[in-house]
Amino acid sequence: MIIQTATLGYPRIGKNREVKKALEAFWSSKSDAETLLQTVREVEFAHWQTQLQAGIDRIGIGDTTLYDHVLDWSVRLGLIPDRFRHLTGLDQYFAMARGRDGIPALEMTKWFDTNYHYLVPEIDPVLQPADFSDFLETVHRAQTLLGQRAIPIVLGPLTLLRLSRLELNVEQAVSYLLDRYLVLLGELKNLGVVEVQIHEPALVLGDADNFKEAYQLIYDSLGRVGLPIHLVTYFDDLGSAYPWVMELPVAGISLDFTRGRNLDLLQQHGFPADKQLGVGIVDARNVWRVQPESVLSTLETIQSITPNIRLHPSSSLQFVPYDAQREAKLPEPLRNVLSFAEQKLEEVVILAQTLAGGDPSDKLAMVQTQWKAFEQFSPVNPAVQERLRNLTVQALERAMPYEQRKKLQPTLPPLPTTTIGSFPQTTEVRQLRAKLKRGEITQAEYEAAIDAEIAKCIQIQEEAGLDVLVHGEFERTDMVEFFGQQLSGFAFTEQGWVQSYGSRCVRPPIIYGDVARTAPMTIREFKVAQSLTDKIVKGMLTGPVTMINWSFTRTDIPRSEQAMQIAFALRDEVADLEAAGAKMVQIDEPALREGLPLKPERWNEYLSWAVDAFRLAAGVAKPETQIHTHMCYSEFGDIIQHIERLDADVLSIENSRSNNETLFEITDAGYQHQVGNGVYDVHSPAIPSTEQMVQQLKTGIANLPIEQIWVNPDCGLKTRRWEEVIPSLKNMVEAAKIMREEINGVKK
Repeated sequence: MIIQTATLGYPRIGKNREVKKALEAFWSSKSDAETLLQTVREVEFAHWQTQLQAGIDRIGIGDTTLYDHVLDWSVRLGLIPDRFRHLTGLDQYFAMARGRDGIPALEMTKWFDTNYHYLVPEIDPVLQPADFSDFLETVHRAQTLLGQRAIPIVLGPLTLLRLSRLELNVEQAVSYLLDRYLVLLGELKNLGVVEVQIHEPALVLGDADNFKEAYQLIYDSLGRVGLPIHLVTYFDDLGSAYPWVMELPVAGISLDFTRGRNLDLLQQHGFPADKQLGVGIVDARNVWRVQPESVLSTLETIQSITPNIRLHPSSSLQFVPYDAQREAKLPEPLRNVLSFAEQKLEEVVILAQTLAGGDPSDKLAMVQTQWKAFEQFSPVNPAVQERLRNLTVQALERAMPYEQRKKLQPTLPPLPTTTIGSFPQTTEVRQLRAKLKRGEITQAEYEAAIDAEIAKCIQIQEEAGLDVLVHGEFERTDMVEFFGQQLSGFAFTEQGWVQSYGSRCVRPPIIYGDVARTAPMTIREFKVAQSLTDKIVKGMLTGPVTMINWSFTRTDIPRSEQAMQIAFALRDEVADLEAAGAKMVQIDEPALREGLPLKPERWNEYLSWAVDAFRLAAGVAKPETQIHTHMCYSEFGDIIQHIERLDADVLSIENSRSNNETLFEITDAGYQHQVGNGVYDVHSPAIPSTEQMVQQLKTGIANLPIEQIWVNPDCGLKTRRWEEVIPSLKNMVEAAKIMREEINGVKK
């Protein structure tokens, strides 16, 4: 017996972040378009070779991207909004991704429940011509190396529509797009492709049944092309959609067996004998090796129901780094149980060989031995465990209700201005950390240089006229990594980069033991900043839920318990910031919505512990201390009551890129606490005009009482350049002044 293996996508930034570097060189005019495209092609070719050498039978291809795969399909399908149509080529592509002067970019939000950001397609009644030439050229290049192993990856039409902004109804959009997909499949068939993967992760959403007829119409039509379709789902189970999805006219269906209850559904309903089941058995979104006994038991159960299976990771491997064996500085017991993309390819192949009757028992035995060694190594902290056992409801409560405590908090002018926290991470700042790491400067020299950056940042904010300042976060590589490096139970990689969006890459920490704070984490820099100004400086922390959702978490204990451990550490930091004189503390939770389960029936369980973790971190604050939080690039309307339960005094939101939808959701729900109205898009290099931000503020004032409104950018400024940041902030402050004068004029 032979068990096929497959992949559903691969990391696409380059093993040494070649694509990121090429993008940034192109954007700064240090290289040309051909150099950029050649770099991407070389990275793509290396990925194909790696998968071929690993022994993968069906290699997913065509997922490599210059910025975002959803944007790629928007462009290929002719979904070009009118404001971009005067542009062409890469100018148009990157304007859609990043905006340009006077032209707002596409909205950006989270890809299902991951930390990857995609660009939201806009579909209006007038489509541009489709152009699949770049995709077809990629397929042809892949066939040259891989032959019939090359399986094109296509973003499914219903998932594309579900993720889009529509100016027409779904039926019209389906009609518009279906002909284009039929053309694409016909072209792929002409190239001699033996199969196409069509990815429809929207099938795992809780409302998939509402689109049953649309799925049936589309796949009945696509099936008639005569090119075998492997329908790919991931991130959760099919739920009540399972029976009718099994009847769709496709050659195979892939299910995620690492999340949700697809195994139960398979056992309950069976699987069609005329289809191949793709078994997503190796977790593509976490970094731990498989536990052989457990996984093989699951596979044997699946095989007893339907023997016609192929094995693959649970989704694209874009969510994990490239190679765990590069992490020489990690403790060996930990490194040996880590599985990045290359190790996951190996795991898929070994499991397939074992299931097919092969005997890689020596490799499986080695993995078991490595897990036992890790269990002895993983730290247990008795003090942390004791603190969790003694947790009370009172620890989750502020000492005074919001309406009472806000009267004790700092008095500021109407429409107070501030920023989200981070300021530009220049080459000089990054080089400081590198020099410290290499031992080229001492800790004292490093801190002196950081303090100089803080002083510069405070001066710039004062000159711009901001009301509430921040220290700039120059000592922080990443908002999660910085804290994790100072907490026990976290491990950090050297090369463990994954893509967040575009050229933005992060190295998620790995939680491998009990988490505890060993010393104050932010106090020194806060004191330096506050000593330089009479204005209020916010203490800046990353919230426990974001720390969890942006880390690779343990699988042996619940995520809720890990979040509470982090919350206790942050609680101690809040108390220390107060003792150091902080009048405001911001606990950012941009990933709160991101962690929301895809099935609504599971929301309450997640939101219960997620909100409690935030409240545990903030609950120690005195009534006169103003607690801020920040959330971005997510929809909040359906969970606004849970956001209000956070009991933060000020909530700052991304708003400028979502056409004020976030603001409207908050106001429609009757949100009573203060709101930082994100007045400009920090992910665009364009400098917003004062007039643009005045209009944004007018929209805010039309929907919220003035006393509830703060004025801020929609996210941190880390990725921007000073020459963009300074004029933008000055324009923002000027917009606030104009509105204050207008308000005063009305009052008079």
